Amino acid sequence: MVHADEAVTLSPARTAAEADLVDIRTLVPDMAEDIKYAGHDNFVGAPVDGYLAPKCLLKRPVAEAMARVEHDLRKQHARLKMWDCYRPARAVANFVRWAHDLSDQHTKAEHYPRLDKSVLLHGYIAPVSGHSRGGTADLTMEQCDDHGSHCKELDMGTHFDFFDVRAHTDTPDVTPAQHANRLRLRAAMEREGFKNYTMEWWHYTWANEPTPHTIYDVPVK
Repeated sequence: MVHADEAVTLSPARTAAEADLVDIRTLVPDMAEDIKYAGHDNFVGAPVDGYLAPKCLLKRPVAEAMARVEHDLRKQHARLKMWDCYRPARAVANFVRWAHDLSDQHTKAEHYPRLDKSVLLHGYIAPVSGHSRGGTADLTMEQCDDHGSHCKELDMGTHFDFFDVRAHTDTPDVTPAQHANRLRLRAAMEREGFKNYTMEWWHYTWANEPTPHTIYDVPVK
């Protein structure tokens, strides 16, 4: 999460190549993905501005670190599943417009059942997102069989983009087994320098991200 008063610069880059954003599948061809904002299964309930394809783009060194996490997990017959990676600035603006439209409540039951929509701009949806720097990803972990051919998401206690204290990584409001799964994911990510955002168990930022004060608005395609 980035606060509005933090100094950031919008890059003039027009393409992923100019922004040094790479598709994680160029490094891990069979990376598990379900890029939520490219479709309808998300808290907006529609494809989000800037997502022209369901791809996970990251700054090159971040993608390389993510690939190292993946390769390490595969030794344990586990793997990552990517939900969101680089997020164009125009997508964040789409989120903010949605949050201001209090008449649109059709995803409330699934994504913010215990919150009034008017509070989502205070702690959940930021006007500037760290995702737009290309150093952050939203993800979960899958456990696979011994052949790695059948994989199932670990039970983390909530689904992605669940705006609630139950999504806090260390909340007491999940079972011990669900919390243990979150800690397993966090440990795997921390080994390669990723840090968790404590309000969202799925959200990780690479500590050494290459452009910490620059955001991008190139489309995901």
